[in-house]
Amino acid sequence: MFLITLIISLFLVGEPPAVAPAPRPARPEPLAGFRRSAWFGEQVREDWVAPGVRAIVTAPRWVDPSRPTRLVVYATPNGSTIEQTLGSRLAPGTHWHFDIQHVAAQVRRLREVSTGENIVLACVEAEGLSWPAWRRAHPDGPATVRRVVAGLVEGIPGRSVRITLAGHSGGGSFLFAYLDAADTLPAEIDRVAFLDANYSYRDADRHGDKLLAWLRGGPDRQLVVIAYDDREITLNGKRVVGADGGTFRATLRMLDRFARDSPLIERDAGPVTTTTGLDGRILVHIHRNPDNRILHTALVGEMNGLLEALTTGRKDVSGWGEFGGPRAYSEWIQPAAGIPPRPVDAPGGAAVLAAVEKLPAADREETLARELIRGNLPDFLRRFRSITVRGRDSAGREHSATFDVMRDYLAVGSDTDFVRVPLTPATAQRVADAFGCSLPTRKVVDEVYRAAEVRLEPRPLTERREAVETFVRHHAIIQEQLAGHPSGRLVAGIKKELVITNRLAEKPNRAAIYGWHKPDGTPIQPLTIVHRDTYVDYSHGARLMWRTVVVDGTARDVRHVLYAADLCILLSDEGPVTRPSY
Repeated sequence: MFLITLIISLFLVGEPPAVAPAPRPARPEPLAGFRRSAWFGEQVREDWVAPGVRAIVTAPRWVDPSRPTRLVVYATPNGSTIEQTLGSRLAPGTHWHFDIQHVAAQVRRLREVSTGENIVLACVEAEGLSWPAWRRAHPDGPATVRRVVAGLVEGIPGRSVRITLAGHSGGGSFLFAYLDAADTLPAEIDRVAFLDANYSYRDADRHGDKLLAWLRGGPDRQLVVIAYDDREITLNGKRVVGADGGTFRATLRMLDRFARDSPLIERDAGPVTTTTGLDGRILVHIHRNPDNRILHTALVGEMNGLLEALTTGRKDVSGWGEFGGPRAYSEWIQPAAGIPPRPVDAPGGAAVLAAVEKLPAADREETLARELIRGNLPDFLRRFRSITVRGRDSAGREHSATFDVMRDYLAVGSDTDFVRVPLTPATAQRVADAFGCSLPTRKVVDEVYRAAEVRLEPRPLTERREAVETFVRHHAIIQEQLAGHPSGRLVAGIKKELVITNRLAEKPNRAAIYGWHKPDGTPIQPLTIVHRDTYVDYSHGARLMWRTVVVDGTARDVRHVLYAADLCILLSDEGPVTRPSY
């Protein structure tokens, strides 16, 4: 009751007096449901949060409960995944979509210059990578969008929580769905940003009325619209925008509506016309586009559009850079996912295990994660093996999928001096994220066993199962069994496996373990979630698979394959997988 009263009082009377920051733990535990990220010390959680809606939420390493919290909800544009929207550096084979928006890096830059609040980013994606298409397929879309945003707030600490809604391109459909769900916006929404995303603005749907009423409800509320003159742009010799389409025309319709109720001020600076109203609470940037270029994504990434939208009108944030570029966030862009080359100074597996033998479990995990993420693993683990499976969906249509898996389990060291390393699921997931991989499902584990070129007899141990010396001893037993077999073969029958499964929703903070097949193909360990996610013993292994899966000849992200009702049968024996990671 006290918490409810406090929340109500915050909305009625504003922020409570400032208090001293809470003491920061030397190694803060992740928030409930979060895991450590591979990058910048962040913490992350991932889930399908509603029918056809996937979300990845990233928070700073330490969320101070004594400070206010800002949740930035960012809707992905058409054709981009969450990972592409968050962004990374380019590397050979990296899709160019990873280098255009850099939403994660821009939010990291904001955290750097806005130190008085916790800033949490939630990036939301629609199944099929199109919010307009998702809305057409979900008549209850507006109500679902409201529930999604409310659910993203749950469990995020802070003295108070304020929400920014932002989106690019088709992500504007997510924002308009939020508007369409009710006559008013809740008080916790204090900023709305359309980043070349307001195609669907309509006076007939009372979008302008609702936005004006919301803006007048508080002096700290801010509407930001960024667009450009897209009327004459062409691609491959053809005009891109129809006679009534584009964000330029939509923005003019929006401004016409605002001007009927509030005086607007217009000024030009370089190629950008800026219009403000309601004492600056309305801010609209329109790039006049004199060179008739396609600036759709450049407005967001190259021109720092998201940072502009998150900071304009705030007196407590300055010095981050400027709208129009150059990039103000380059040092905050994470590396491209992939397995890096093994460092020349990397220690061998025996030395690494000796160094961690006496460490507390958390320090051991941190050391092993650091060694793996920097590339200290044998070269043979970098040569993945392709496996093709086939199946029929509920309509009887046949599909095929080709996925690639590690030939053995995660190990530290070199080809001649390595040790297989049992890990907690959170650490294994962290390594998988850094490598651009996923943990397998139970069905994938079974398919790997069927395709294995070397199947060994399980050799269980019964004493000191959680000791590092037992990890090393079991590794030595496996190496003895492999004597005489050519190196680099696809090996099975030597470990239980960390897997992803919907059963992780049954209880919090659990590890899902399956496998260690006997020669007759039956697993010693049926799928279980009996262990907490901090438990590790010698028998556990993490075999990774690439996230890219070729389905019916087309490359797809494994997350989407596992979720799709007609395709999940290729990789899952439990239907669509809504828990794709730990």
